[in-house]
Amino acid sequence: MNHAFLKKLPKTDLHLHLDGSIRLSTLIELARESGVELPSYTEEGLRETVFKDSYRDLNEYLTGFAYTTAVMKTREQLERISYEVAVDNQLEGVRYIEVRFAPQLHASDDMDIIDCIRAVNDGLNRAKEEFNNRSEVIEGLEPPFNYAIISCALRFFTPGFSDWYRRFFEMHSFSDKEIVFALASLELEEAVAIARWEEDLPAVGIDLAGAEAGWPALNHLEAFTKAKGHFLRKTVHAGEAYGPESIYQAITDLYAERIGHGLTLLNPASVKSRYISDPVKYVNALASYIADRRITVEVCLTSNQQTNPAFRDLANHPFGKMMDKKLSVTICTDNRTISNTTVTKELHKAVNTFDLTRYDIKNILVYGFKRSFFPGRYDEKRQYVRQCMEYFEKIEKEYFKEGNAE
Repeated sequence: MNHAFLKKLPKTDLHLHLDGSIRLSTLIELARESGVELPSYTEEGLRETVFKDSYRDLNEYLTGFAYTTAVMKTREQLERISYEVAVDNQLEGVRYIEVRFAPQLHASDDMDIIDCIRAVNDGLNRAKEEFNNRSEVIEGLEPPFNYAIISCALRFFTPGFSDWYRRFFEMHSFSDKEIVFALASLELEEAVAIARWEEDLPAVGIDLAGAEAGWPALNHLEAFTKAKGHFLRKTVHAGEAYGPESIYQAITDLYAERIGHGLTLLNPASVKSRYISDPVKYVNALASYIADRRITVEVCLTSNQQTNPAFRDLANHPFGKMMDKKLSVTICTDNRTISNTTVTKELHKAVNTFDLTRYDIKNILVYGFKRSFFPGRYDEKRQYVRQCMEYFEKIEKEYFKEGNAE
């Protein structure tokens, strides 16, 4: 399958970090305006020094976020970056995105958590309205563009993460750190619930991000239990840098409906607990449990290659085994700028490495639409998914009839 065919297909990106997907030209412009020092003020220079094609490890990968978050401090900055992320996705055929970010990293005296969500929504909605006012969409020849917003709670943080976190620590200076982490997640969840149900923003759910080792999901049980009660959707970064027990905890304690990365899901050697006597049986049972409940794994191939040396050779990535076991998987970018990738590039990698068929691609794309946290009613979602997959079939017939794809 050639790149042009994959680019034309209607796609989703359900694991898309806003602060990892800013245009480099915008980063440079906003840095100059804000007095933020960068190691280079050219896109080529930033690609050489910070936003590389490959990284030594996760720590080097994460250095770029210090620069991106530094220019995401005002409503105008958040709105602009969100607008451009949506446009960039539209230009490569992506019709539905779920932008995730931690509003706590951007909140200040002038902008609270809900203000941050409003600003991101304003940018995304502007891009949506522009796209959906095109004649092809109005006439029903192409499916419209849609989006939702996911807010990230953090497994742990320090006062240096942001002004909001600094103030939060100051207000809870006598509390145990893990209690402070739990309280911060509760505060975020309550703000998201207000944004969703009182302000009718497409703030559909929450995520849990951050280092897994030493920072268990159980600390955030109350926040995710409240999210369930508020009918918010739930996804959790799990099994990225810790064993499959982390995935188990995410889906049982935090009610996760999707798993971010899930790299250790099928790896018995990564089991950490000494109480699991048969790691092979454990991971097989966990995989069957996830498959049976259609808990979707948000796969980010390039990001995993860049942060984990074991996957430098992409053939070692568990995505192939996930496909063999018929798991619900969807291809995502994670961070378009940090990883220098697009959804189309990720699909192209998957096709070339794992010998995917058009049938496989269709399944992956339909999982993306079906397992999305679509902000509308269920009947509206079903209609939208049908519209997008009918467009898939239309593109497929056009390309293969004309011999443009292999």
